[in-house]
Amino acid sequence: MSHLITVKTEILINAPIDRCFDLARDIEIHTQTVWKHTKEKAIEGTIKGMINEGEYVTFQATHFLVRQKLTSRITEYKRPYYFIDEMVKGAFKSLKHEHTFEEHNERTMMKDTLVFEAPFGLLGWVTERIILKNYMKKFLEHRNRQLKIIAENQ
Repeated sequence: MSHLITVKTEILINAPIDRCFDLARDIEIHTQTVWKHTKEKAIEGTIKGMINEGEYVTFQATHFLVRQKLTSRITEYKRPYYFIDEMVKGAFKSLKHEHTFEEHNERTMMKDTLVFEAPFGLLGWVTERIILKNYMKKFLEHRNRQLKIIAENQ
C-alpha cells in the first residue's frame, strides 16, 4: 500500500514566466515568502541567489514546535518551464516538489505538485492525512501568494 500524499496548488501571476521561474528558485526570496513563525533560513549549500540543476540547499526551520533541517537537490531543470527538488535528507521518508510554469497571455500559471511520505509507519500515515496534507497545502499557498506579490511589483 502506497503512503504517498500529493498536494497540488496553482496561482496565476501577472508577470512574465522568466521572472516567476527565477523568483521561485531564489533562495533569499524563498526564505522571505514562507511563514515568519518558522524562522526558515538556508544554512548550507546554495544559500544565496538562484539555485540551479544539481545544486542543493539545506533549510533550517521550526515546524510543529520542532527545529528541523531539510536538504533538497534540484534533480530536474528546464528553464523557464519546470524544476524539481527532491529531499536527500530530512524529517520526511520522502519528498519531491515539482514546480511548473506555463505562459498565459503575458501572465504565468505557477503550479506546485508536492509528493511526500511521512516516517513512522501507521502513525505517520495517520499524521499525513489528518495534519500534514493540509499544513503543506496552506504553506505552499501562502508562499505562492507572497511570491505573486513580489513578481507583480517588480
